[in-house]
Amino acid sequence: MASQVISDPQEAAQELAHLFDTHQHAVFFGGAGVSTASGIPDFRSVDGLYHQQFDYPPETMLSHSFYESHPAEFFDFYRKKMIALGAKPNQAHLKLAELERDGKLDAVVTQNIDGLHQLAGSQAVWELHGSVHRNICQACGASYSAEWICARESEDEHGVPVCPACGGRIKPDVVLYEEPLDERVIMGAVDAIAHADMLIIGGTSLVVYPAAGLTQYFRGNKLVIINRDPTPQDRNADLLISCDIAQAFRF
Repeated sequence: MASQVISDPQEAAQELAHLFDTHQHAVFFGGAGVSTASGIPDFRSVDGLYHQQFDYPPETMLSHSFYESHPAEFFDFYRKKMIALGAKPNQAHLKLAELERDGKLDAVVTQNIDGLHQLAGSQAVWELHGSVHRNICQACGASYSAEWICARESEDEHGVPVCPACGGRIKPDVVLYEEPLDERVIMGAVDAIAHADMLIIGGTSLVVYPAAGLTQYFRGNKLVIINRDPTPQDRNADLLISCDIAQAFRF
């Protein structure tokens, strides 16, 4: 069990503020729970995507083989459930960006694909699973925005976007099931975590690998976990915070 457990948001915020003041190289490792306060559902909670009913299981629709074999169904799910153009950064995103500007946070390592960390102003962001804001033509390499993908829904055959420059197939720059993580991103994230003196893990169940395995590279002296549900790493944490993550970063 962690040496300290906090459930009160105000107490959590005060403790986090103190920790950021007393550490020089903090890194934040986050998951879907960071964006739930922005209206983006997570995957594994009671209200998450994996508990909703679809024609195919979400894990199937988010696989490379499904993208190849059922492009119309894939892009329908992608547009409706993975792209959230109206979402805005919440207090957690905004505070993390502020901490980076103030020199108190070295990097954000995120499993999210929503781009909200960058929208909040974060610069050093390692996107382990890619981003919906980059959609790449597999033939010529042209990149298209999430807005463009959504606008093409009624224009392209069966809602499947094709590159207007060459007619090539477009694929979201998102790591699907059956696909490896980007090696450059992995190395950048590992380097940031390995050099951190404090690692804050937030909004993630730490059950998705290989992303969750990157936390093993942490060698610093303060491990903080902010999550409403238990994680496999709780026993290794110095501090457990169980309140809403956006509230915990209200300092």
